[in-house]
Amino acid sequence: MIIHTHLNDGTPICIRKVRKADEERLKRGIAKLSPQSRYLRFFSGAPTPPQNVIDRLLDVDGHEHIAWGAIRSDLDEEPAIGVVHAFRDKDIATVAEFSVAVLDEYHKRGLARILTAVLLLDCQDESYASLTVHILPENKPAARLARSLGAEHVKFEEGVSQFEIRIDRALETLRSETDVPGLAAVFAKFDS
Repeated sequence: MIIHTHLNDGTPICIRKVRKADEERLKRGIAKLSPQSRYLRFFSGAPTPPQNVIDRLLDVDGHEHIAWGAIRSDLDEEPAIGVVHAFRDKDIATVAEFSVAVLDEYHKRGLARILTAVLLLDCQDESYASLTVHILPENKPAARLARSLGAEHVKFEEGVSQFEIRIDRALETLRSETDVPGLAAVFAKFDS
């Protein structure tokens, strides 16, 4: 499935499932993150995560690991500008660990919410009920996103907050939003 939509400022994007062949695109995207964004996403400011992390991010099967990427569809090189992942919990089959990363220049343009909606819909189709997300205390935007989706704080351990997001409740919230016009194409594609 490929979803064509746009950011809040009208920038056209294409959202599709992540593939193993996306390794170089993924590495280039991670390298474009600011050191602060890399730290908040990977809990490390290294310019590139270790190869085992890259391999894990690309080991997508659509069931145990779901991942979608956003690409600028109006540029010849079609750069990756954001990605979202869900890794199924090994002990509880209806729970997955959630993460989202958006290039700094695309922050506050609706991309995180669009990618999250795609992931939530796909997770719902795969019988997931909730997502857990681990957020550093200084990552206020991620905490705001999680809370806006109805996330509940579960625990604080080793300097990291864990939140739980119920998929049905988060989707209900996103369906009612009108300030991210690009969401309409996401819901239309999954509802068809």
